[in-house]
This record gives sequence, structure tokens and C-alpha cells, in this order.
Amino acid sequence: MKDLFGKALLDYHNGNYTEDLITSTNISDEDELPLPYLFRSFDSMPKLEQKALQLAKGKTLDVGCGSGSHSLYLQNKGFDVKAIDVSKGAVEVANARGVNSVELVDILGETATFDTILLLMNGIGIFQELSKTKSYLIHLKSLLNPDGQILIDSSDIKYMYEDEDGGFWQDLNANYYGELDYFLSYKGENEVPMKWLYLDFNTFKKECESVGLYCELVQEGEHFDYLARLTSK
Repeated sequence: MKDLFGKALLDYHNGNYTEDLITSTNISDEDELPLPYLFRSFDSMPKLEQKALQLAKGKTLDVGCGSGSHSLYLQNKGFDVKAIDVSKGAVEVANARGVNSVELVDILGETATFDTILLLMNGIGIFQELSKTKSYLIHLKSLLNPDGQILIDSSDIKYMYEDEDGGFWQDLNANYYGELDYFLSYKGENEVPMKWLYLDFNTFKKECESVGLYCELVQEGEHFDYLARLTSK
């Protein structure tokens, strides 16, 4: 990985903001991801993110912390927060912005335990494929303290396959419709494509229950997105 995401965060943080990230998927056209949005305050966050932060309790792990906005909000509220990301640039920026504990580590490499685990901004995406969901959930469950919780969001993207007549053009022989190829570019460079997963709530709930996690629908967003709370049965 070239860590173009991290480079963009560093540019913005260091006052070198000249253009935004460009994202696309195998089923959607290019779109701009404004860098200022990645540094948003609590008031500028979507309702689902605000709700997740309000539900946080105890020692908290912020998975895929990015620039550290979620961690900083909780830290300023007196929480003991650990932030992790696989982007070296993101970790540098989160540290520079004042996140007390931030590490360059993949969630599968995390071993400490927590009262709250946050996976926001389509946190389910890091599972990559439906077939890998169980293994990720089993690992996340192992990181929970007694009475701990996982707060995670995603979207049902079935609407993206809808045609003008209200029908759906999904290939029934293909993989689960929420498995996408995700492309990112920045300042003329292209990142190595990656797998990114969107899960409808009912499918996600079944996956959770299969590994002994209770899955509660906390809140639905305005565009087929939702926030779920997972706890051990």
C-alpha cells in the first residue's frame, strides 16, 4: 500500500491542502472525499457517529481512527482511549493532534481488552468479504471485557443495484452484493485496490449470532445506513 490516505491527512494537517481524495468502486463512479470532512468536529458528524460516541463507556478502542476525531472527542470527555489504524500517516496525524495512545496496528493484531470497541465510518468494511466476517467477529469478541460492547456501522447498498423499473440487476451467481472493490487516488496517484464490505443488518445479525454475539439495531440513518451494538450473550 502507498498510504495515499495517510499522505492526504498529513497534507491537510500540515497546511498543504490543495485537493481532495478521489474514491470509486466497481459499481460506482468517482467521487470526491473532502479532506476537511476527515477532521470534523462532533457537531459535524453524522447522527449515527454522534450516537455511537454518546453510547461509549469505559476503556475504549477506536478502530480505524483516521485523523483521530472520534478519539479526541472521547478523550476530552475523560475517556481512556486507544486509537489504532493501518495507515502510518493517519497514526502520525492522530498523534500530532493530541491523541494520547495511538498505534499502527491492524485490528487482528490487537490483544488488549476494552469496554467499548468503536468501528465507525462503515466499520464493517474492514471485514472485506462476507466469508471473513465470522473470524473478525470472533476476534473482536475476544477483546471485550465483561459487559463490554462493540459499536459498529454499515449500510445496505442493495439500492445501488436498482434499475429504473424498481427491479434489481444483481448477478445471482456473483458474491454477496455488498462485497465491493474499492479504489482511491490522490494527486494523480492510484492506491492499491482493496476489498470493502457493506452488510445489510439482517445478514450481519445472523453472522453475529453464529459466534455468540447479540446484535441490537441502535439507530438507522437517512440513507440505508445503521448503527449496531454487539454484546456477548
